[in-house]
Amino acid sequence: RDVHGVDPKHERIVNFTTRQMMDMIAPTNFAATNPLVLKRTREDRGQNLVRGMENWLADLNVFLGGKRPVDPAFQVGETLATTPGKVVFRNRLIELIRYTPTVPKIHPEPLLIVPAWIMKYYILDLSQRNSLVKYLCDQGFEVFMISWKNPDETDADLDMQDYVDLGVRAALDQIAKRDAPRSVHAVGYCLGGTLLSIAASAMARDGDRRFATLTLLASQVDFSEPGELGLFINESQVAFLEDIMASQGYLDADQMAGAFKMLRSNDLIWSRVVRHYLLGERTSENDLMAWNADSTHMPARMHSQYLRRLFLRNELAKGLYRVDDRPVALTDIRAPIFCVGTEKDHVSPWRSVYRLLLLTDTDVTFLLTNGGHNGGILSEPGHPGRHYRMRQKTEGDPHRSAAHWLEEAVENPGSWWPVWAAWLKERSGAPGAPQVRKMNSLSDAPGLYVMG
Repeated sequence: RDVHGVDPKHERIVNFTTRQMMDMIAPTNFAATNPLVLKRTREDRGQNLVRGMENWLADLNVFLGGKRPVDPAFQVGETLATTPGKVVFRNRLIELIRYTPTVPKIHPEPLLIVPAWIMKYYILDLSQRNSLVKYLCDQGFEVFMISWKNPDETDADLDMQDYVDLGVRAALDQIAKRDAPRSVHAVGYCLGGTLLSIAASAMARDGDRRFATLTLLASQVDFSEPGELGLFINESQVAFLEDIMASQGYLDADQMAGAFKMLRSNDLIWSRVVRHYLLGERTSENDLMAWNADSTHMPARMHSQYLRRLFLRNELAKGLYRVDDRPVALTDIRAPIFCVGTEKDHVSPWRSVYRLLLLTDTDVTFLLTNGGHNGGILSEPGHPGRHYRMRQKTEGDPHRSAAHWLEEAVENPGSWWPVWAAWLKERSGAPGAPQVRKMNSLSDAPGLYVMG
C-alpha cells in the first residue's frame, strides 16, 4: 500500500491474493488444528472422517461430469416456480410468462420482469413464502416474466443486440399488441437490469415512451468500479474465455462459479470444506441452494460482447454503446427509476450500482438494503433482521457521493418490498377489473425453457 507508483488495480490484486492465501492456510481448515474437528473425531471415533471421505468422493464424481442428485423437495414446477400462470409467447430466445391475477382489481399498467440470463428466472419465484412474483400479483399488478432459453452450441452467434430484440423488445411488443396498454412498469435484475437499461436508452432515443417506470435490482450500468469481480476480467482472461467458448459455442455458468466463490472464499469454499469433509456433515438444502445449482450457459458471441463492451470498455457509461448501430445514452431515459443495491453484494457492489445516479437526469430513488446479491433481493415482509435506507434524487438535484448518501440516509427496519410496491402504485392508474387479454396459451408456467 505504501509502495509509490503501484497501480491501484495491482494493489487490489495483491490484497485479494493475500486474503485468499490467508483464508486457505487458516488453522481451522486442518483436522489437526481445528478444535471442533478434533472433538468431533473423538466423539464419533473417526466416523466423521469416513463420512467426509464419502462426501468428497460424491463431490468428485459431480466435478468429473456426474449429476448431483436433485432433492425431491425442490422440483421446478412442483415446489419451486409454482405461481400460476401461462406461457403466452415463445421465440428462439425467450418464453414470456403471464401470471394469473390474484386479486379482483389490478392496476392497468402491466409489469414486465427481465431477469438475468446467467441463472434461471425463478430466483424471483422460489417458494410461495418468498416469491417476489406472487407478492407483486397480490399487490394488484399484472406480472409478466421473461424466461430465457438455456442456449447450446447452435446459439453461439446470438449477441447482445439479439437479447435486446428477441428479449426485451419482443416481450414489450407481445404485451402491447394484445390491448395496447398505456405504459409498462419494467423490472430488471442483475444482468437483466443492465440489458433493460440498454433497451430503455434505445427506446428513449427513438421516442418510444412505453416505460412508466424502471426498477433496477442489483444492476450495474457503470463498470469502472465493478468490485473484486473485475480482478478476473482483463484482456488476457477474456481472450482465454473466448477460446473456450469458440470450442463449445457457449460458456457454462459452472465454468465461472469458481471466480464467484473466491469472492467469498471463507463462506463458500473453506467453511464448506470443514463442514463436509472434516466434520462429515452435509448442509441441508433449501430453495435458494437448489436454484443456485441450476446453472445455465451464455452464448459465445453475446458473452464476449458483454465482457468487452461493458466490463473492459465501459461503453454504456461513456455513451458509446450502440443499439441498432447507433449510440445510446442513459441521460435520454425520462421514466422514473427505482434502484436497489445490497450492502454485501460481491457481484454488483452497491457503490458501483449507485453510480447510476451520476449517469441519469431523471428522478431516481435509491434504496440500500442489507444482505447480498440474492439474499438482499429476496426480502419478503417478515424476513427477520432486514433493514433498508432510501433517498430520492429528483431532476436537477446535485449529485451526492455514495459516502455522503450513506451518512444522510436513515436506516429503517423491515423489508423493502412494501416501500417499492407503494412507489409503483403511486405511479400507476387506479385498480380495476382485470382486462380479458386475447393471448395465446402455449403451456402452463413455468414453461419449457426453464427446464433446459
